[in-house]
Amino acid sequence: MTILQVHNIHLRCSQTSMTDSPARQSPAKPPARKPPHATRVIVGLSGGVDSAVAALLLREQGYDVHAVFMKNWDEDDTDNFCPAAQDLADAEDVSRALDIPFRTVSFSAEYWDRVFRYFLDEYASGRTPNPDILCNREIKFRAFLDYAHQLGADFIATGHYARILQDDDGMHLLKGIDPGKDQTYFLYALEQWQLAGSLFPLGLMLKKQVRRLAARAGLANHSKKDSTGICFIGERKFSDFLSRYLPARPGEIRTLDNQTIGTHQGLVFYTIGQRRGLGIGGLKNASSEAWYVVSKDLNENTLLVAQGHHHPRLYHHGLRISRVHWISGMPPPMPLRCDARIRHQMRVQACTVHSSGKDECEVRFSQPQWAISPGQSVVFYQGDECLGGGVIDTPLP
Repeated sequence: MTILQVHNIHLRCSQTSMTDSPARQSPAKPPARKPPHATRVIVGLSGGVDSAVAALLLREQGYDVHAVFMKNWDEDDTDNFCPAAQDLADAEDVSRALDIPFRTVSFSAEYWDRVFRYFLDEYASGRTPNPDILCNREIKFRAFLDYAHQLGADFIATGHYARILQDDDGMHLLKGIDPGKDQTYFLYALEQWQLAGSLFPLGLMLKKQVRRLAARAGLANHSKKDSTGICFIGERKFSDFLSRYLPARPGEIRTLDNQTIGTHQGLVFYTIGQRRGLGIGGLKNASSEAWYVVSKDLNENTLLVAQGHHHPRLYHHGLRISRVHWISGMPPPMPLRCDARIRHQMRVQACTVHSSGKDECEVRFSQPQWAISPGQSVVFYQGDECLGGGVIDTPLP
């Protein structure tokens, strides 16, 4: 079975229906099926092993495979710090090994306007954003997809661990079969037309299989460490990086009974549930339990902390979300009983979703959830299918 056949499997996944994105005229249906040799797929080569094996699998199945490396962050080039340099070299090595056409492209302006401005605005407002989600929606599956179409591509492909299935209701996003690598949390904001133009060759693979295939094919990056940095920016000391763009305003660290016990370096550098880097220790008459951030008061510029991983202030039974997105294009009947994640790789949790207005919902969990962080996303599932999600505004008791 080819990757394209997997993409077009008819599977009754849900009762949701498909609509085109109102902000987009692109069709939601995938391109007309053609034999592999007549189907051009442009792979976004990142320099990592996952996208390399995605290209390898497509080439082995006879597709007309091309590769593009996206370098979308230029701010550090003058500081002799260029995290993309090694990735670019690795991507070029892969394209040579696979004998596929290769080119580079920069969406730096798009990244700054559509992703990084939002990233800074969220931190400045005391929230903790997830830039990878917006980066996927606006850069990898919008700017890159549009660019690939200009180059005559039928599809783009990436190394994401997820699956795309189609039935009469439209396109469905399903979890990758490797539970430790599933990346649907970062893809919940994609629309029908974006899924229709994309392929995820690794959705039916385990990570260890991917590395084994890469080694067998002689790809030099088969053992390369997975990237964990900010999308397109890379790994770096986060507080130093963020302080270049947002002014630090030191303030007091207080306990829940309003006792001042330390000084924070700026609320933008902390998130709910954070334990490391607080600089609190050896307090008189305090227990030996670790301190955790439980909330941030922007008006007073204070960081509120409490002791113990299981402190009640770290747990909430619900949350409010905005900017809700449903992959089907239509909200499901409410109330919706489903599962949810409030962070990547956590086990899904049973919940009920209630509509509370246009693009807003209230979520109630069967069990209280730890360290709900405004600015992060909650993502909804029914079985293996990712239904969509939204951005967390407020935890609820």
